[in-house]
Amino acid sequence: MNQTFRKYFRSFSTILSLLVFLALGVAPAAAGEYANALKDVKGVKAVFDVGQGSAKVANVVFWAVKNTYEDKTVQGLPEKPQVAVVFHGPAVKLLTKDSSGFPEDARGEVDKFHEMIRQLKKDGVKLEVCLYAVKVTGIDPATLLPEIDQVGNGFISVVGYQAQGYSVVAIP
Repeated sequence: MNQTFRKYFRSFSTILSLLVFLALGVAPAAAGEYANALKDVKGVKAVFDVGQGSAKVANVVFWAVKNTYEDKTVQGLPEKPQVAVVFHGPAVKLLTKDSSGFPEDARGEVDKFHEMIRQLKKDGVKLEVCLYAVKVTGIDPATLLPEIDQVGNGFISVVGYQAQGYSVVAIP
């Protein structure tokens, strides 16, 4: 397979998976819907490891992230949910206030994503960006959204959260 085909296939696969996830989430909630998954669970701790750089896909993904910690079943657990998001790779391009690197028709999606980031921060989600990825992509760290904490290596953050008991959810 050529590189372009693989890129679009991964994006298509991600979107298809999210649509299935969202369709299931919109279905009427049955009593004990997560009885097996949340059996003996006192609280949810998740770190979302984000590498994909499409604003359109990110808006769908982050709606699902928000839905995860706002879910009434998750909120009903004895301990408050703890959520972190670590950005690396192409995803760091979505975190700059300078949208000139995006095509004109994508800038609305970028603005929408920035609003989602502000809301996640207000909700108490920990947000981090890998400065190694920022450097590699040529982004000026001064242009990053102020809601995002800057860390030297995002992989160290993901490993650290995992060591603290967070489940890793990879969003390639």
